[in-house]
Amino acid sequence: MAQTRSFPSLVAEFQEHGRKSFQEKIFLHLDRPAYAAGETIWFKVYNVEGMRHQPLDLGKVAYVEVLDNAHKPVLQGKIALREGAGSGSFVLPVTLEAGHYTVRAYTNWMKNFSPAFYFQQPVTIINTFQPLGLKTASDTAAYAIQFFPEGGNLVQGLPGKVAFKATNSKTGKGAACQGEVLDQAGKVVASFQPGRFGIGNFSFTPSDAGEYTAVVRFAGGKTIRQKLPQVQEQGYTLRVEESRLGQLQITAQSTQPEAEQLYLLGHTRGTVAVAATATLQNGKASFSVVKDSMAAGITHFTLFNGQQKPVAERLFFTRPTKGLEIETALGKNQFGPREKVTLDLLTKTTSGKPTEANLSLAVFRNDRLQATDPADIKAYLYLTSDLKGTVENPAAYFTENGPQAEEALDNLMLTHGWSRFTWDEVLNPKAATYAFVPEFGGHLIRGKVTHSVTGAPAKDIRTYLAAPGRNVRFYSSISAQDGSVLFEAKDFFGPKEVVVQTNWLKDSTYHFQLLNPFSEKHAENNLPNFDLSENLEEAILRRHHDVQAQNIYFERNLNRFRAPGIDSISFYGKPDQQFLLDDFTRFKVLEEVMREYVPGVMVRKRRNGFHFLVMDLPNDRFFQEDPLVLLDGVPVFDIDQIMAFDPLKIRKLEVMTGKYYNGSLVSSGVVSYTTYKGDLAGFPLDTRALLQEYEGLQLQREFYAPTYDTEEQKLSRLPDWRSLLFWSPDLTTDASGKTSASFYTGDQAGTYTVVVQGLTKDGLPGSKMVTFEVKKPL
Repeated sequence: MAQTRSFPSLVAEFQEHGRKSFQEKIFLHLDRPAYAAGETIWFKVYNVEGMRHQPLDLGKVAYVEVLDNAHKPVLQGKIALREGAGSGSFVLPVTLEAGHYTVRAYTNWMKNFSPAFYFQQPVTIINTFQPLGLKTASDTAAYAIQFFPEGGNLVQGLPGKVAFKATNSKTGKGAACQGEVLDQAGKVVASFQPGRFGIGNFSFTPSDAGEYTAVVRFAGGKTIRQKLPQVQEQGYTLRVEESRLGQLQITAQSTQPEAEQLYLLGHTRGTVAVAATATLQNGKASFSVVKDSMAAGITHFTLFNGQQKPVAERLFFTRPTKGLEIETALGKNQFGPREKVTLDLLTKTTSGKPTEANLSLAVFRNDRLQATDPADIKAYLYLTSDLKGTVENPAAYFTENGPQAEEALDNLMLTHGWSRFTWDEVLNPKAATYAFVPEFGGHLIRGKVTHSVTGAPAKDIRTYLAAPGRNVRFYSSISAQDGSVLFEAKDFFGPKEVVVQTNWLKDSTYHFQLLNPFSEKHAENNLPNFDLSENLEEAILRRHHDVQAQNIYFERNLNRFRAPGIDSISFYGKPDQQFLLDDFTRFKVLEEVMREYVPGVMVRKRRNGFHFLVMDLPNDRFFQEDPLVLLDGVPVFDIDQIMAFDPLKIRKLEVMTGKYYNGSLVSSGVVSYTTYKGDLAGFPLDTRALLQEYEGLQLQREFYAPTYDTEEQKLSRLPDWRSLLFWSPDLTTDASGKTSASFYTGDQAGTYTVVVQGLTKDGLPGSKMVTFEVKKPL
């Protein structure tokens, strides 16, 4: 295929792959970077499409997890999304071990791709109810260094640039060092030292194939000998340099002696930026790209040889020229305890035009417990969301300009390779499979049906899932070739007991299993060592008092939830007939109820038992098949069973006359019974049914903060030691770009940080961080 494929067809195949593997990104604004067990993690979810970063109203569910250092989930939640946004919370159990954890988030569609591109943010969690093992500050450290040849390989006789990244393995942060590169004879061929964050580069021309060794000296006299990547006898190199004319000069070199046609494909988040050809002459070919023609963010350049095989790759970053600017005004920089703070916000584009924006806001006390800075939405969407591995302080790359800042960005591109897709997936489309679909209408509950005896997958089996309750929730699915079933559970909130079954009168030999809806794949990101020094003792004590005071004095306010605002009408809508049985004379036998009060249902008793014939009102006749019969939403297939049920336990009866369509399920009418509590009232389910607790979408907890509007409230003796003063995930600015928020300070003096994250409808991200002081009066 490579021999016959033309370059335009390769570009077309790449574009087709981009359409099929649509990119989706999630950003989480966490209320703060460090927590104590017993506190609540609050977060806002921003879900955007991958190219323009516009809010994406595609999937309606985000999956959020807190993982320990072994990638095991300690907390999990399904967050409802609306128009690309949602919010949630986790209460941290007091049984959690202290340490560094990872908060990650993704959608069902994102589970088709590498977990390296899920949102991931490290957080610190301390547990003041357990011994923390505070240690005296120590200078001991372990170091590591990695080397990354530009383009992918070092090739004998070809000049090459090598980037490197030196890290302190204990903290996970960049480390200062000095190094030299030695050839096989021990001769120094290059020297180097890093810039910021332990990242830098050097250039040299390998004279021989084989191994070169770096000798690296770190602080404290620590020395590491590290081999560079193997030098290849033959191959290609790719070099990217900026010219003064606003162009990128991309140079390919090869050990290939004869002329060869080379192809360069550059794309930014799936959109082709450049597709060009050049011929090797004397082992060199050049391409020029106008920098202004490239989209903001990371552009991925791939060099293909004459057989259109990818032979070298390089990332390049283009700074965004547009963005969301957020202005904040506090009125003053210092406040007293229990004083009202009003924060005025103004959102505008980089050009200065006011614009509407969706914002989230957190105000917390600085206490040095956090190991990382808060994530920045702009840095995430344009930078880290398209890189594998951990980037130290990514927001810093957007706050500085100049040659050194540009060099630091380019070094970052050289040390973080591309892995969002492989070219095999593009060149061999059949290799790409998508097992997970977007959740357009609600959470998709995945299950599997197997034969009870053999355990083999059972296909083409109609399966029902129901959650007993007053609001009837009923779903059905037909099993696929592999026995899998998929139930689209719209408006499924909170923990519920679900019932999974088939029609036992037809299918009676099957086993059911509900599958884990969370991703079981994990990125290889290692968290730094967890060491607490003695100088944090005061900060830890403050957090302990905060947790204790909140849970003792404000417990009743901490677990209030908002109603999800779902439709209380049953899934079949407004019934054609409804009977509240307390409005009638109560009979002790259900047969009498049906015959006396329900004209839309005819009761017939045959040799094989009772049957219901529902009126087909549009056609003025009765159906000859049993309808869909439900008790609290759970289908009942044996009419004799429901006829034996005590009618005094039934509060309501609803009937749908006429054919009813629920997905691929077609019923000859619906007869739905509802008990007083919606709990089946002791109705005996078939022993072959699966009964299981299942957590639906997370109910939204209300954020609580005390107010001090009156003098009496200000003089209250209840201690207010909150470290989190305010959290609002749903601030929006109007057409003039304005909005405001108010909150009260607590009793704790110190420096407080205000973090605002936001996004416009056009996909412009922005953030703002300011601080103020709380001081007690003298």
